[in-house]
Amino acid sequence: MHSSIIESMDNGLSMDLDALITRVMSVEDKTLGSVEQGFVVRYRGRLMGEDTARLYDWLEDALRPYQLTPVFRMEDRRHVVYFIPAQPQPKPSSGRLNLILFILTLISVIYTGGAMSITQEPPPGFIPGLMAYLSAGWPFAVAILSIMGAHEFGHYLMGRYHNVHVSLPYFIPFPNVFGTLGAVINMKERVKNRRVLLDIGIAGPLSGLVVSLLVLGIGLSLSNLSTLPPAPPQLPSEGGFFQQFLDRLTAPVTLTLEGNSILYLLMKYLRFGMLLPAPADYGGVPPVLYWIRYFFTASPPPYGGVDVSLHPVAWAGWGGLLITALNLIPAGTLDGGHLINVLIGRKRAMRLLPWIQGILLAMSLLSINWLIWLLLISWLGKAYAEPLDEITPLDPPRKALAVLGIIIFFLVFTPVPISGM
Repeated sequence: MHSSIIESMDNGLSMDLDALITRVMSVEDKTLGSVEQGFVVRYRGRLMGEDTARLYDWLEDALRPYQLTPVFRMEDRRHVVYFIPAQPQPKPSSGRLNLILFILTLISVIYTGGAMSITQEPPPGFIPGLMAYLSAGWPFAVAILSIMGAHEFGHYLMGRYHNVHVSLPYFIPFPNVFGTLGAVINMKERVKNRRVLLDIGIAGPLSGLVVSLLVLGIGLSLSNLSTLPPAPPQLPSEGGFFQQFLDRLTAPVTLTLEGNSILYLLMKYLRFGMLLPAPADYGGVPPVLYWIRYFFTASPPPYGGVDVSLHPVAWAGWGGLLITALNLIPAGTLDGGHLINVLIGRKRAMRLLPWIQGILLAMSLLSINWLIWLLLISWLGKAYAEPLDEITPLDPPRKALAVLGIIIFFLVFTPVPISGM
């Protein structure tokens, strides 16, 4: 904070600022600020004209020689303009850490892909074993890195288009089922308005979704159907109720099934002509009710049925849909949080969060997996982006784009990401 700017407000500077603001605003009152309040001066009244984005751009340029930045807010149904000290220009990143993390992630995803693809012991020796993993793991590695790269570079390129300082992607290596925890970029400054926030926020999920569907289509074409185990493992019947409950809770998982989203079910249907996993029978339940229950709870397990045995490339495509769903959660600084923020406003979005948490908590009574989504939202949904200009509304095309983003969230949302049988 450049406190000297606030402390040096004299009549000459005050008159200059008054002259600037009256060119864009009909001023009703003026308040001088302080270091503690974080602004130099505040004007309340009504902006002149409907094109508030153009007014902001003009005022931003006019204030640059004074090292000040305008902030547009709506308070008590009046337009409020704050002049705050301009933030220093962000320092450019060296890119060294980005490159190191990418190389480590590349190694991790190649190893993960190799571990999924190699069905027998790799040849002895370091070099032969390494070559076996490289040969088997590169399709998965290319698939998953293409999805994550498309997502993050969608954000990056859109940020550069709007002259917002953003970092290159930071890929995160991690020894899990994908070999990575994804990637992130760092937005180094506040965005100008809701339109810019939407453009940057939606560019990632849309880019990643397109590549995910392409990868999933290729992967499903390489996948085959297989028969599921006919029955659950036999458990001892001795002991009381509590002991039998513990036995079921700790029973080994013989097969792990990936969860379903509407879009994933559709992609499998287009490839194999049936909803998968297809149960051996519906147990006397109408098929529609069976699928509604299975979609939201992954139960009962479809013993003796048929499911797709995913090729590693298809597994990467499924992971891309899951990554898109996670990023589109309508909370906080996630991409979905940006969408709900620009649609209904930051304050309303913050008030909506406890309702989302309450719904997820209630749903956890049906399936413990809903607690995962609840914890994610509670962890990531506490802060929302604050554009400098919160008065300028979305234009109609961007409103439609934001609504499309929310629709996509429901299409790729996976209630139970992983289940066992």
